[in-house]
Amino acid sequence: MSMNTGLTRTPLRRFLDYAVLSVLAFVFALPAIYLLIGSLKPSDEVLDGLSGFLPTNLSFDNYTAVLDSLNSESTGYFWRFMGISLLLAFVVVTGGLFVNSMAAYGLSRLKWRGQNAVFTLILLLMLIPFESVAVPLFYMFNDQRNTLPILALPFIANAFSVYQFHTFFRTIPPSIEEAARIDGAGPWRTFFAIIVPMSKPAFASVAILTFLIQWGSFLWPVLMVSDPAVRPLPLEMSVFQAQLPPDWGQILAFGVLLVLPVLVVFAFFQRWFVQGVASSAVKG
Repeated sequence: MSMNTGLTRTPLRRFLDYAVLSVLAFVFALPAIYLLIGSLKPSDEVLDGLSGFLPTNLSFDNYTAVLDSLNSESTGYFWRFMGISLLLAFVVVTGGLFVNSMAAYGLSRLKWRGQNAVFTLILLLMLIPFESVAVPLFYMFNDQRNTLPILALPFIANAFSVYQFHTFFRTIPPSIEEAARIDGAGPWRTFFAIIVPMSKPAFASVAILTFLIQWGSFLWPVLMVSDPAVRPLPLEMSVFQAQLPPDWGQILAFGVLLVLPVLVVFAFFQRWFVQGVASSAVKG
């Protein structure tokens, strides 16, 4: 007797599923396609409607012009902006992984008075948008304007990252930690030798999301940076775009250069990120 689980799909159903998903993927990819093609076209052809998608008259002149214009004031000017953004992202991501994962471990695996109240407070902090506290933070740290630490340190501790780690840590069987305690391992050794290696998907997910948020950070640099020497790349792009007359081919080329590090980071963490999303979907 055969059992029909209801999960078997006919070839026609499978074809329709892939066709719909392919169309949706193409629709979502249209802005990226337009960005790439437009960055390779002359500026007077970028805003020609649907013809702007046609891959004609392609060249790397816009990229050369962007790098030359940004390097006109001093050697390596563009790469200085890029280096500042990479440094800030590195500090926020690495510091955030350390601080937020340890906070989540203490909230999810250790037992202490006030644990639930602290976790509830962290959940409430997730509801507060950064825009509502940006101005008070600006007045608090006004004396530290135009410094790199002030652009990174306020964003290392993150309530949403703590929640992500907390959710993942709760799925790890307690028997693993009990076995570690029997072997003489304390909380620190248990965390770094057992919990961290088992939580690579969670670390990858948090790292990618934190990098995306930090890399595209704009409001805080606008408030705290007036010196080009500490200007991150997204802020420099806004300055570049404001130049008149606007050269849309060069602006799109700048956008591609801004996106490339994000693609590299996602490609590096992709395997663990997919595992983290899949495990969250199954266990959630």
